[in-house]
Amino acid sequence: MAASIRTAEALGTARRQARTDELTGLANRRCFVERLETELAGGGSRLAVAYLDLDRFKEVNDSFGHDVGDSLLRLVGARLRESLGTDVLLARLGGDEFGLVMPGAGREEAAGIVAAVLRTLREPFVLPEVDLHVDASIGVAVHPDDGSDRSTLLRRADVAMYAAKNGHGGGPVFATGLDDHAKARLTMLEELRTGLDRGELVLHYQPKVTVDDARRVIGMEALVRWQHPVHGLVYPDAFLYTAESADLMGRITTTVLEMACRQSRRWQDQGLPVPVAVNLSVSDLRDPDFPDQVSALLLRFGVPTTAIELEVTESVLMTDADTALVQLGRLRDMGLRIAVDDYGTGYSSLSYLQVLPVDDLKLDRSFVVRCGTDPRSAAIVQSTVGLAHSLGMRIIAEGVEDMEIFERLRVFGCDLAQGYGIARPDDAATVTAWLLERAGVEEPIR
Repeated sequence: MAASIRTAEALGTARRQARTDELTGLANRRCFVERLETELAGGGSRLAVAYLDLDRFKEVNDSFGHDVGDSLLRLVGARLRESLGTDVLLARLGGDEFGLVMPGAGREEAAGIVAAVLRTLREPFVLPEVDLHVDASIGVAVHPDDGSDRSTLLRRADVAMYAAKNGHGGGPVFATGLDDHAKARLTMLEELRTGLDRGELVLHYQPKVTVDDARRVIGMEALVRWQHPVHGLVYPDAFLYTAESADLMGRITTTVLEMACRQSRRWQDQGLPVPVAVNLSVSDLRDPDFPDQVSALLLRFGVPTTAIELEVTESVLMTDADTALVQLGRLRDMGLRIAVDDYGTGYSSLSYLQVLPVDDLKLDRSFVVRCGTDPRSAAIVQSTVGLAHSLGMRIIAEGVEDMEIFERLRVFGCDLAQGYGIARPDDAATVTAWLLERAGVEEPIR
């Protein structure tokens, strides 16, 4: 009998552990889902479910370390638990995301519960290392208005939570309150997450050539596209801004770098040692581990640092100038070439440009396309060429549409050019054929 009791106790302990988050002692995702399914199966007419995500939690880990981040999560979990009634299930779903199941709650009751949760988070959390203030984004879905089954309710609560994070309104967002535009945008975001898992991102490549008679190809810019299973080829301006706001850019950059390294390896194996340039985001420059990730990818594909170049827009540089200076310095010290993209559209001062660890300036196409017809644009292009050269940098002109602009750039002393007048961006197979055709054979600019 004693052995049976001990076995039963052991099984009970194992079941509790399987449904408990080890770090916080709260319910875990498995328990959260089981409780939600039980409440839905019970036939109750009212039920609300919420997703809560801490804002800027990654910055805590990056600035103070994961030990401090873990301590903060324990304190957050304990304080949230104290603020909720016993009938509400609070679970840690993973990372800095929590879930609430609120039986018997309609929209009004759920609004009161999550408002109390946000209020309790506003008091600072006292840790041995630092006092931290925490904000959170909460999305709520209500049964049956937002869905009658578990997957629908959770999906709509997740969409509402990202709407709260993007909106920065400081309060919860209900799935029923989202307009059609917000729903479409956030549905696209969820599809992008799935697309990343499925490998739906692809790269197109646009060549950069010397501004002289030879027009040698000295590099390719990698331009990301999303091969959507329904909408076809989706261009980056339709999804990158939303991806940045949802903290997906780090993952997208890693994916693009991996594809660029793989393609660079293939070109080198074909006797085409063409460097590939990849664009960076604010998230990349703020990630202290990013240079190590780049180094690991180069090693994995067996390509030298000269095979990959990095481009960062002027506006991204100015978002966090001091961090950018340090991060770009680390990358350049590794042997990577750095370019400022879209130069002339941001607000960087000349004094700051002088100390940036940068090799190339890419003059924005808005000046280049008009340099043949607008004297002001021509003056800007010519003076920027002189500026770049005085700082020991190459100047790359974007948006070269025809031979007339190309020849004018030659007169100005521009080093490199890219644009539809040279070649349009295209997939790797098409660009490879173009490169092989040009090898030893010079073709007139189109």
